Amino acid sequence: MEKSVIGVDLGTQGLKLIAYDPDNKQVIDCVSAPLEMISHSDGSREQLAQWWVEAFQQCIHAIPASIRKTVVAIGVSGQQHGFVPVDSKGNVLAPVKLWCDTSTKQECAAIIHDIGGNAANMALTGVPLKVGYTASKIRWFRDHHPELYQRMSRILLPHDYLNFFLTGNSCMEYGDASGTGLLDVRHRCWSKPLIEALDPNRDLTPCLPPLVDSHQKAGTLRPGLAAALGLPNHVMVSAGGGDNMMAAIGTGNIVPGKLTASLGTSGTLFAFADRPLIDPQGELAAFCSSSGGWLPLLCTMNCTIAIEQIRNLLHLQDMDLEALAGSIGIGADGVLTLPFYNGERTPDLPNGKAVIFGLDNTNTTSAHLLRSAMESAIFGMKNGLSAFSRCGLQFSEVTLTGGGSNSALWRQICCDILDLPVNVLQQNENAAFGACLQALWCHSHEHGNGTPLQDIVHEHLAYDKQKACMPNKKSVNAYKEIYQRYLALIEAVTPLY
Repeated sequence: MEKSVIGVDLGTQGLKLIAYDPDNKQVIDCVSAPLEMISHSDGSREQLAQWWVEAFQQCIHAIPASIRKTVVAIGVSGQQHGFVPVDSKGNVLAPVKLWCDTSTKQECAAIIHDIGGNAANMALTGVPLKVGYTASKIRWFRDHHPELYQRMSRILLPHDYLNFFLTGNSCMEYGDASGTGLLDVRHRCWSKPLIEALDPNRDLTPCLPPLVDSHQKAGTLRPGLAAALGLPNHVMVSAGGGDNMMAAIGTGNIVPGKLTASLGTSGTLFAFADRPLIDPQGELAAFCSSSGGWLPLLCTMNCTIAIEQIRNLLHLQDMDLEALAGSIGIGADGVLTLPFYNGERTPDLPNGKAVIFGLDNTNTTSAHLLRSAMESAIFGMKNGLSAFSRCGLQFSEVTLTGGGSNSALWRQICCDILDLPVNVLQQNENAAFGACLQALWCHSHEHGNGTPLQDIVHEHLAYDKQKACMPNKKSVNAYKEIYQRYLALIEAVTPLY
């Protein structure tokens, strides 16, 4: 093996790292490290940036030295929307507020008010401002930690911070920058009115890092760090990007007509567009992609977390969850779940709470609760598919990614609820693998090749035909009726939030 590349996926629940041999088209190592989350009753969801660094170091040292010495490039994928305030010496000033943090509802509403309302916001950026986005976190930091706020000299996103740790350089790639709520996605530039709304008394523009294209590099490894990690000094770090943007590359969703569903802590649906697609109802985010186009995206705040909550509540850690949920039929005998443990973004219910409805003395079992949780996560995605149709996008199949795609039962549930054939790729760590492919793309540009990303993706992606599944007509029809009850339950409980 002459060379390898490393892809890093900084997620909410853990950091994953894969080493890939591009010449033999083979993943040669895959390691991970768990991450904790700090949660408070006000909706705060935070992590320490130092935890990310420690998890990365743990993973890189777990890779054999014989592989590390062949590394030529690293790509970093990261959870979107996080806010990492950094001072002039590179110190992180506060715990990082994450994408699922809903404690900044008032600040988000204030920003929207100050710029003239939702319609004005859409006109300025093309993306509806949501509570989880970075913008409201910055204003919250201004109001709650004024002294630290005055020391802030850089605003970074989670993947930017890992790039900064690796290279000493700060930059932000267009796709991930779209999730700040501060980028005009039509023109790919910062929106001055949105920045002014964060703080009319301080120009925060110097705190925002330079914007770079996704085929560009963030820099090269700091020499001292390279030696400490057992990596060559010349290792290049690509621009990287948000986890959804990297997963789009890792699932081949870089041309029109494809739909990807990511079953991670959050649930996301996204597609590629060669122009910004602005949803008039604001459910679809017209993010930039990390492949030179746009990535219309819909996010639900609760996906695999719904299963994790039930597993922890009922102490099912040692159980075969697939077999347990599979022992119960479609609809879980009337049990319906609204899995809004983190509030919800689609539908827009930042104050939402989880609801389990329909329990009686025959269906109050671990298996029923688990089955209902699995179904509800996909109902949330189906609820957003209409936004794609509204913007003129239709699909004939869906590619699954994320941890939930490993479950045969969940794949079939997704297939039947969405009423679309399901595909899964052989490499299922698609955000980390997308980061690998982006690193290859960047490496080729740095060395004068400029190989098109589409060619790289076509060469290195392969489907796992054994995991493909087709909709079952009887199940599709049954789920249509259950889905209507799911929508009615949301409508009934919304006033209580």
